[in-house]
Amino acid sequence: MSQQLRLLIADDHTALRLGLVTIAESVPHIRVIGEAVDGVDAVARYQELKPDVMILDLRMPKLDGIEVVERVLSFDPQARILVMTMYDHEEDIFRSVRAGARGYILKSAPREEILKAIEAVARGERYMPQYVALKLAAHMATPQLTTREREVLELMQIGITNKEIGTQLHLTEGTIKSHVREIMAKLNAISRTEAVNLAVQRGLLKS
Repeated sequence: MSQQLRLLIADDHTALRLGLVTIAESVPHIRVIGEAVDGVDAVARYQELKPDVMILDLRMPKLDGIEVVERVLSFDPQARILVMTMYDHEEDIFRSVRAGARGYILKSAPREEILKAIEAVARGERYMPQYVALKLAAHMATPQLTTREREVLELMQIGITNKEIGTQLHLTEGTIKSHVREIMAKLNAISRTEAVNLAVQRGLLKS
């Protein structure tokens, strides 16, 4: 990394990008060299500018943040990406870390924490506030849903019956019942409704 820290900010909200520019450039050795307004733009700007650190929103048009991380790391395995988002769902944190992001903080973080995260990621370190680390640990300790269970869960969310889920997935009603029981056990839920609500809270389902 050069003595001056070169920063790329990727977020589709103009006001937030401007706020981050102000925070970052309040430190003499940090310079914002580019901004991106969607996921495709973020990948292209990274390739063009090769920043020391990219601050990346998770929810963006065209490509979401996870896809951006994966694409950037495919051509630059040493990329230093700091995810900054409004969401602290366990699933979002887990997917970001698994994809290769070096840090994860919330947009509500104070100025000092944002700068601390940028500096840490620039040094090649991982940065994760304690509350985020605890959520990641909780996720890792919880049995993970299979791909089929996720499909069943998504259909549970729209309120259709086991028989109707079975019809859509070309499975028997008994097989669906078995999947529902397993989903409830893994989420520690006592009803279908609670299972769906817990899945939304953890980021397994969109609200």
